[in-house]
Formats: sequence, C-alpha cells, structure tokens
Amino acid sequence: MKRKEFGIGIIGAGLIANFHAKAVDAIENAELIGVYNINKDKSDAFAYAHHCISFASLEDLLGNPRIDIVCICTPSGLHADAALKCIAAAKHCLVEKPLDVTLEKCDQIINAAIKAEVKVGVIFPSRFFPVNRELKRQIQNKRFGDLVLGDAYVKWFRSAEYYKSAKWRGTWELDGGGALMNQGIHSVDLIQWFMGPVESVHAFKANAKHRGIEVEDTIVAVLKFSSGAMGTIECSTAVFPGSAKRIEILGTNGTAIVEENNLIKWEFRELLPEDSEIKKAYASVETVKGGFSGPSDIDFYGHQKQIEDMIRAIEMNQSVEIDAVEGRKSVEIVLAIYQSAESGLSVKLA
Repeated sequence: MKRKEFGIGIIGAGLIANFHAKAVDAIENAELIGVYNINKDKSDAFAYAHHCISFASLEDLLGNPRIDIVCICTPSGLHADAALKCIAAAKHCLVEKPLDVTLEKCDQIINAAIKAEVKVGVIFPSRFFPVNRELKRQIQNKRFGDLVLGDAYVKWFRSAEYYKSAKWRGTWELDGGGALMNQGIHSVDLIQWFMGPVESVHAFKANAKHRGIEVEDTIVAVLKFSSGAMGTIECSTAVFPGSAKRIEILGTNGTAIVEENNLIKWEFRELLPEDSEIKKAYASVETVKGGFSGPSDIDFYGHQKQIEDMIRAIEMNQSVEIDAVEGRKSVEIVLAIYQSAESGLSVKLA
C-alpha cells in the first residue's frame, strides 16, 4: 500500500524556513505545498527557490486542504499568534524554538492544542542526534550513578550585521531575549532533558560586544536540579570566532562530554562491552554543522527527523516526541535565569 504523502506549509520565509524546506525535500512521503510571509516579495522568492506556492494570505495557506502540517518560522514573539491560528484551522504544527517568549502564550498553545486534538511539536533538533539519544539512554540506565554536574556551553559569535538584519532581532518583544533565548535555548533543553527538572537558578548577564541591542549577548547561570545535582550554563554571541556547543554530564560513576554530535569523552567506573562500539560510532564522526560562527552554518538533519517524527505521530495517532508541554520547559528555565540576572537574586522555578 502506498504511504500517504503529507503536505507541509511554512509560515515565514527567513533563513530558518529554508532549513525546513530542505528537510521536507529530503523526506520521501512529504511535500512542501507552499509558504506565507507577511512580505510578499520574500514569500515569492522563497516559493521560486523551493518550487512551491506563495500564498497571498495566512488564511489561504491554512485553507488549503493539501496541507497537513505547518512549520512556524516567524519571529519568536509571534509564534503563539501563528500556532493558535493553525490549531483553529485543525492543522498540526511544528513551532521553531522557543515555543513562545512568555509562559502565558506557551500555555495558550498547549491548552488550545489539547482542546482541538491537534498535535504541536517544538523544534529542538539536538535531541535527535544519535549521540545525544545514546547519552540519554545511558542516563536512564543509571550508568552515571548519581548525577553530580550538568554543564552547557554555547560560546558563539554573531556579527553586528546579524542583529541589524531584521528589526525584531535583539528585542525583548519579538526575540524574547538574547544569546540564551535565541542561541542557547537548544542547550537549555538538552541539559534539562539529561539532568531532570531545574529547581532554582542564579545568573549574571552582560552586553560584552553588542551594546546597541535591548537584550544580553553574554550570560552565565548556576543551576540546582531537583535531584540535588548542580550545573552551569555559559552562553554568548560576543566571542570570536566561536566554538562548537558543548555538553558535560558528570556522575559518581562516569563522565560524558559531547561537542555538537561528536563524543569527546566517555569514561565509566565499570566498563561494558558496548562502550567501545559507542566510542567508535561517535568519537570520530563528521560533526553536524553548528551555528557557532553564523546562523547559515546550521545543518537540517535534526529538522528532518522532527518532521518525520510528526508524520509518525499523525500516522500512529501518538504524541510527538517534543510536544508543546516539553517545549515549555526550556522557556520557563530561560525566563527564570533572566529574572535572576535582572534582580541579582536566586529564583526558584514553580
């Protein structure tokens, strides 16, 4: 029996929308139907490049019966507006990170999706890298013993031109924050996925280079997890030339360090036969492109896996792997870090 072909629509025609389009093109049973962007010239150019329809309005896109899934690639502070319209039109949707920039808007999406029985996923591609899935499996199997430290480092570079390239960049209203909310949130999601719920945070922020933007370009936070473990997040878009994002998981019985999808360290008190195979598989792989020196360097591998996961969820009538409830968690942590950095006080999460 021929598999159903899923139609995909995209809202937004910027850089990140191109990654979604490339991901759709790589999926056998998916087809990019069309795009809508508030700037029709950009929509037309995007549609020409990706051989799809340029819709004149969002209503036209949502009214197209061939579209099953909508990828939302608007500025972060507009995610809820688009998602709620998709949900009302009974379209499943994949929302670029973050889910939105306030918890109130995140909750609106969650509640609307539940009521309408529509699936909503949030784009966090790093969870789909095989090395990170292996690391998660080993944590669940208690290989690390008691978790002691979980650290995330996102030391990237963004030029002044990057922040000038769109009026919404570097604003609280539409970007929702700076280096942490925009670039670092992938690692925030990963560290809480690995380490479990965050109990409290204490943070400091600065504008080390980009002093003309509303939001931070550098931030450091200390985290206390509900398990009793601790950790740090260091995030910047001010350091040249930038380096691959790094996750360190350290426990009483073992340590793992991952840079992008490359396993740097994998050592345990008790060795298992599978450890040599894990090192062989992930310690010398060709690193998936990260965005440390510029946003155009990002690879679409994880986006492809998330669109495929959404298709699987629809076909099997199951939940998507990273649903809106999961997507809300990183927003809550980021906002708590901002609150701490602003007040100079430790902040407990709900």
